[in-house]
Amino acid sequence: MSASEIQKTRIINELRDFVRKLLQDPKILDQSLDIARKHLAEEGSSAEVMARIANDISDTTSVHIPEDPAEHSDADKLYLELLKEVVQEEQGLY
Repeated sequence: MSASEIQKTRIINELRDFVRKLLQDPKILDQSLDIARKHLAEEGSSAEVMARIANDISDTTSVHIPEDPAEHSDADKLYLELLKEVVQEEQGLY
């Protein structure tokens, strides 16, 4: 298996584990979106805001995202980016 295939397999496995958590506790999505809405309305650099979102999600849900953005996995980054996109789309509707 090539390094690229190993990386893809690892990401898929991380996403599977995450989706499993969401299915076991659907409140995670609502909590995560509420946290993202709150922090995306704040001032600060994008990296700082995303770190605050990650920390609050880790503090209030069963999802653990490392405190240091440099330690975020590809799945962590994808989840945070998707939260940001959903909130921005919501704001565009109003």
